[in-house]
Amino acid sequence: MDTTSPVPPYEQIRAQLAHLITQGALPARERLPPVRQLAADLGLAVGTVARAYRELELAGLVTSRRGGGTRVADMVRPAPAQHPVEQLATAYVTAARRLGASDDQVLTAVHKMLQAG
Repeated sequence: MDTTSPVPPYEQIRAQLAHLITQGALPARERLPPVRQLAADLGLAVGTVARAYRELELAGLVTSRRGGGTRVADMVRPAPAQHPVEQLATAYVTAARRLGASDDQVLTAVHKMLQAG
């Protein structure tokens, strides 16, 4: 945790865990530490860690079950993007969907940016 970073603590946790999951360092079905334990270990509020876990669940990287804890999701890893533009598009669409944007909203935003630039 970087306490001097402008990035909120929950986002730092989310990003670090997402990186470990997508790189295979945390394998499928691996159990993550309980929210309370990780919060205590990091000296953070329970709600901060809970939010990071919720964000990971929304992204499909983890699954949570009452009494079963939070585990790395079984996921099929997509083939690496062939072009950096495809990598950027993937990140944009993932973030937009996390915000609840529809396909039409995503496309409209891209069209506006292309016309403006």
